[in-house]
Amino acid sequence: MNQWQLALTGNPNSGKTSVFNLLTGATQSVGNWPGVTVERKSGTYRKNKQILIQDLPGIYSLAPYTPEEIVARDYLLQGRPTAIVNIVDGTNLERNLYLTTQLMETGSPVMVAVNMMDLMKKNGRTINLEKLAYGLGVPVVGISAIKKQGIDELMKTTTHMIENNPETVHYPSYDARVEAALDEISDVLGNTVCPSQTRWYATKLFERDTRAYEELDLSSLQRKEIEEIVAIAEKIFQDSSDAILVNERYEFITKLMALCTVDEKSHFLKMSDHIDRVVTHRVLALPIFAFIMWGMYYLAIQSIGGFGTDWVNDVLFGSIVPDFVEKTLVQWQVASWMQDLIINGIIAGVGAVLGFLPQLIVLFLCLAILEDCGYMSRIAFVMDRIFRKFGLSGKSFIPMLIATGCGVPGVMASRTIENEKDRRLTVMITTFMPCSAKLPIIALVAGAFFPNASWVAPSAYFLGITSIVLSGIALKKTRLFSGDPAPFIMELPAYHLPQLRSILNQTFLRAKSFVKKAGTIIFVSTIFIWFTFKFNFVLLEVPGEQSMLATFGGWLAPIFKPLGWGVWQGAVATITGLVAKENVIGTFGILYGHLGSVSDNGKEVWSLLHADFTPVAAYSFLVFNLLCAPCFAAIGAIRREMGTLKWTMTAIGYQCGLAYLVSFMTYQFGHVLFEGGTIGLETALSVLVLAFLVYQIIRKPKERIIEVTTVVPSMKEG
Repeated sequence: MNQWQLALTGNPNSGKTSVFNLLTGATQSVGNWPGVTVERKSGTYRKNKQILIQDLPGIYSLAPYTPEEIVARDYLLQGRPTAIVNIVDGTNLERNLYLTTQLMETGSPVMVAVNMMDLMKKNGRTINLEKLAYGLGVPVVGISAIKKQGIDELMKTTTHMIENNPETVHYPSYDARVEAALDEISDVLGNTVCPSQTRWYATKLFERDTRAYEELDLSSLQRKEIEEIVAIAEKIFQDSSDAILVNERYEFITKLMALCTVDEKSHFLKMSDHIDRVVTHRVLALPIFAFIMWGMYYLAIQSIGGFGTDWVNDVLFGSIVPDFVEKTLVQWQVASWMQDLIINGIIAGVGAVLGFLPQLIVLFLCLAILEDCGYMSRIAFVMDRIFRKFGLSGKSFIPMLIATGCGVPGVMASRTIENEKDRRLTVMITTFMPCSAKLPIIALVAGAFFPNASWVAPSAYFLGITSIVLSGIALKKTRLFSGDPAPFIMELPAYHLPQLRSILNQTFLRAKSFVKKAGTIIFVSTIFIWFTFKFNFVLLEVPGEQSMLATFGGWLAPIFKPLGWGVWQGAVATITGLVAKENVIGTFGILYGHLGSVSDNGKEVWSLLHADFTPVAAYSFLVFNLLCAPCFAAIGAIRREMGTLKWTMTAIGYQCGLAYLVSFMTYQFGHVLFEGGTIGLETALSVLVLAFLVYQIIRKPKERIIEVTTVVPSMKEG
């Protein structure tokens, strides 16, 4: 047979991805849909390689408002899958069936799989699948992705449907007057669309869907006739056309629910409701969240993950790999410069990044557990109360939380934000959070210049959070990001035990993505840094002070002089920090102490740094490196999520610009207040900078854009 393409669709948290993992196993490929940053997953059915399964983004409807909805709609209409497999959450059947009614109108055969049958039974709800199939007019099977039940029956029924009724399509039945209007629009369309999609475009034109009008080449006469039909229907129902269809769909669903469901315990609160009374409580929610996050980072950074990172850094890349490679290269009689490049360039650079992989794996594992059990949805729900006051959505908090481990997955996590302006704003400010790679810089400045001050390390996190909040306030008042944050409407899924296979698969995919995307960039960058530090402009091997890198740092040093550290060593350390922030420590170890290696906090060079940095200048250096553009890997992630070079450069420019201004004020004010510096022109400029930034925060926007969103019933709103 020819290859079949099955489109796996469903609401977020319906268990669609779990079903996809069960169907495809390890035969998955992950990428992005063309032109957008929405993740694309596909894989072949593990029992039949001729069946390709496309895991479409989780969506609530096919209205083209979010990137996920646009991607799903375009694929279903233009990709023409052999069949649609709709995964439905049986515990939220009424809401899930809204998408089902729209899928049935696309013209492709639809197969419905009611998931979480085990939870429904536990909650006292019974669904008669035969009656549901009769009411919908499409095949229906019951499954449990968690318990791996019904998966084979799902594929068997889908195969039977395709082989025996490939052209049979059923549509939801609405009010006779609505059906009459849809039939009239279908007649007006005639041969403008293929017969299988006539119903789809009739409903979309009835709703006055602008995208549908753009896709069709309609004459002015056709447009006029369709508008007259819609206007008559609106006059009859005394409502807007889109609201008419929404009401008709829910009326159809209500009849289905009465036909096929029985609730035996509808008057009892579910266990999830009891838990939510505590974890989403207005007073207790944040302390509970803080305790859970503390436990997660304790495991990832200080205990299990920390032990793994210490072993990878000190043993694997500290002795085993370098010693083995050096011994091998000597035996092969490789040139000394090539040995130096491989050992001190490639292995040292890539190893510095991979050294944090154990911590990230533990962090990803913890996050996967929290996501799979349903708690992460509650975090975003709770944080929305706070973030909305600063122009950000609750979903913006998740990327920022992840970014404290690593900026790369933090930036990538922003793709869950539907509103394009909010997503780009989140990408732009997420890396202000100090990631684990910035911890050595914090330790260096705190240990070398503020050994008795316990406020330095916490102030770094306070600075990151403050920069995010104030940036959100200021940028939301600009033309690029103006408008209210999109209403944060989401489902709070029922709590359940995480699936071991699912969380391990998520952890593996995230870790693999980090290694692949960070490692390739680091590999190239380390070669460049090594070469420029070893040779001068006439390609002669020279001491580091005479190298291309030192010369280039000398050119940049005057730029940083107003920040208090106008020395070439500081400029070079900042440049190498773009490769990986922890490189700042190694750079100082080479430039100041000519040391082959230094400890994580750079203790070996503490006393030598005082020759070029005052305490205030050192803190200014810390501020700049915390807020400026992140490492190359994170910049690459920003480029992928932004989609265009223009937006990427806008983000990098804002980060570096804000870092420079805040660092400038930090040094100028601190130098006068704590080091007895004189007040001069630069001090006056710092006052003007402060006034400018305050004005950007408190000013009123020229115009306010109000976004109207249709709220789907039976969903919780934060």
